[in-house]
Amino acid sequence: METWIIEIMERFGYIGILFLIAIENIFPPIPSEVILTFGGFMTTKTDLTLVGVLWFATLGSVVGAVVLYGLGHLMNIDRLEIIVDKYGHVLRITKDDLQKADSWFAKYGVWTVFFCRFIPLIRSLISIPAGMAHMNFGLFLFLTAVGTFIWNIILVNLGAALGESWGKIVQIMDVYANIIYIGLIVLVVLLAILFMKKRLSRK
Repeated sequence: METWIIEIMERFGYIGILFLIAIENIFPPIPSEVILTFGGFMTTKTDLTLVGVLWFATLGSVVGAVVLYGLGHLMNIDRLEIIVDKYGHVLRITKDDLQKADSWFAKYGVWTVFFCRFIPLIRSLISIPAGMAHMNFGLFLFLTAVGTFIWNIILVNLGAALGESWGKIVQIMDVYANIIYIGLIVLVVLLAILFMKKRLSRK
């Protein structure tokens, strides 16, 4: 997949970056880390600029997020789970992914749209519960754009700074993603334990 991503970026430049980032938001397992860090590296070897890569990557993220927001706006969690049951193997999304994003939004409110832009996988899916909750669209766009822009600044500049060694960032981000996933699992287990303790204490 990395080879395909790099070929598109080399051939289509800014438009390729916009397209890939938009698709990455709709199909989260496509690695944005590769797109952004290689985009940063390309600014050292081609006519692409850091500002151009940042703006087109951010625009692509917002476009993808709006698609998922619209999907959530039209549906509820039960209908989405039916779709995921049928097409999840193609979308590479599970019901657990949907439930996790929905739980984060329900617990932490609209600010999850901003903070979840820094969490792998959930950063894309959080747009769905935002749509289901009919979150103010202007606020959604603002928080999505700001959170995405910060994320993009970090990875694009790291890719430019490391040059030929941009691939090291992808390896580091894989470790970061695994740590986040483990942390989420631990958090869910702890919450489940607390919930069970409360129920037992009431009895």
